[in-house]
Amino acid sequence: MSRLKFSVALSPSAKIRRLRADDPVSFIPMDAIKDGLGGVDGSRAEPLSVMTAGSYNFVANDDVLLAKVTPCFENGKKGRAEGLINGVGFATSEVYVLRPDASRIDPDFLLYLLSSEDFRFEGIRSMTGAGGLKRVSAEAVRNYHVNISSPEDQVAIARFLDRETGMIDGLIEKKTRFIALLKEKEKAAISRLVRRGLDRNAPTIDSGVDWRGRVPAHWVRGRMKDHFRQEKRQGYEDLTVLSVYREFGVIEKSSRDDNINKTPEDLSKYQLVNPNDLVINKMKAWQGSMGIAPMKGITSPDYVVMRPIGEHDPRYMHHYLRAQPMPWVYRLISNGIRTDQWRMEPEKFLGLPVYMPPIEEQRLIAERIDVELERIRGLIAQTERSIDLLREKRAALITAAVTGKIDVRVAA
Repeated sequence: MSRLKFSVALSPSAKIRRLRADDPVSFIPMDAIKDGLGGVDGSRAEPLSVMTAGSYNFVANDDVLLAKVTPCFENGKKGRAEGLINGVGFATSEVYVLRPDASRIDPDFLLYLLSSEDFRFEGIRSMTGAGGLKRVSAEAVRNYHVNISSPEDQVAIARFLDRETGMIDGLIEKKTRFIALLKEKEKAAISRLVRRGLDRNAPTIDSGVDWRGRVPAHWVRGRMKDHFRQEKRQGYEDLTVLSVYREFGVIEKSSRDDNINKTPEDLSKYQLVNPNDLVINKMKAWQGSMGIAPMKGITSPDYVVMRPIGEHDPRYMHHYLRAQPMPWVYRLISNGIRTDQWRMEPEKFLGLPVYMPPIEEQRLIAERIDVELERIRGLIAQTERSIDLLREKRAALITAAVTGKIDVRVAA
């Protein structure tokens, strides 16, 4: 049993005396470090000069980079530096740079060691700081106890894990692609149903709108202003705070932990949302961030809230407004200099044409969509569970191998 500090140098010093001050070297941002054991994406390394790089962590080819900040550490950001400009570079201060002593520890074995459940547990236990930006302590990395086997055994363990985790990763990749295909199938099914209805053989006519194409001949043309009217009703601060997501529509804000926008203490300016109201995020409408509210609550004063008028089924309208190609249409009618500043004004939205089936047909279409969504999302959930099990198996295998709990010579 030995401490890791006897086998690696943490934050090694720079050795670049032979480079001129204006010679280019690599700068490695956090997003160039892949999750898991993916390594360092050299194509993302940004060249900068030796003169301007002095305040960052020095990195050389074959050094191992390990994220220290909570979200990145938990997502497994780590990798071996390869293909750096002039063989050297600098990394963000949010990573530890470890240089393995080749006579004591194999770099590939070190990467697997840093991926083990035991190391992750010790790292998380050592974290200090506030909120979601806690950091793994340097002492926890230096003083991590590890069974240092012979270099030959370390190489054998790394090769064994390369083979076994490679097969697991292959299965995960196939299942991930299957989920992506299911999601595309879901989008296509919703779009087809809300745009053409249940009867594929129904007579159609040209809508006269390029992005709408042909529509069933019995559907009635109108505009969004026939179905919604904007209202800003404030002074209901005791109600539940709602938010609008591209993926989910209108939901309780507290039901998600990935919303970085903090809710203020003063909610007097927040807007009332009644069931079946339409809520739109003007800045992200072109991404599909809108939906029909299924519950009562309040939402940001920066959103647009519209109450329903006219006759439409709320579930059908919810799917129609979020289905392809509507986000693309919202993009066409949005204004702004940069993509992240595009805004869709309510007046332009209310002027959009819409072809609506009879109310009973709307209900039947919405019911069919619900059935399709339940089936497809059930398959997605089942596949995601199988991926989680594979990841757990992968993590347990790595831990068992690097801690000597399995003999890779027997396993081979």
